[in-house]
Amino acid sequence: MNVIHALQPLPKSIFLAGPTPRDEDTPTWRPEALDILRDLGFAGTVYVPENDTWSKHDRYDDQIVWEWEALSVSSAIVFWVPRDLTPNDKGQQKMPAFTTNVEFGLYARSGKCLMGSPMGAPKMDYLNALARECGIPIYTGLREVLEAAVARTSLTP
Repeated sequence: MNVIHALQPLPKSIFLAGPTPRDEDTPTWRPEALDILRDLGFAGTVYVPENDTWSKHDRYDDQIVWEWEALSVSSAIVFWVPRDLTPNDKGQQKMPAFTTNVEFGLYARSGKCLMGSPMGAPKMDYLNALARECGIPIYTGLREVLEAAVARTSLTP
């Protein structure tokens, strides 16, 4: 049991929000993010909305509830959006980030968000405009946005 009493520091945490590949052939970006956080010495909790085996599952309703809970308790929400609209061999877009768009809209005014996407990522104009409107920093490198998240979590009590 981890007991935290009044006025004791709350555990620092980062939620890795962003698209999850729709097929097994498209690599996920989150292992690289975890490697960067380890390299940065982040000692807090990292919420990863993918299985620990990086495989698909069929518990979508449970996934939604888990994500909402983790998003609500996280210290920082890193939105990394390497959106990929090219179709896979089944005709599905590889990483359209539809859910990411909704999550960003829900949490944009929370004060916990950081936004990042690779240069040239498609369909980012609206999300970036909302980020600017809400005073959310925008980054073009995964390491860069994670460094900012680690710095932010170390500053919050």
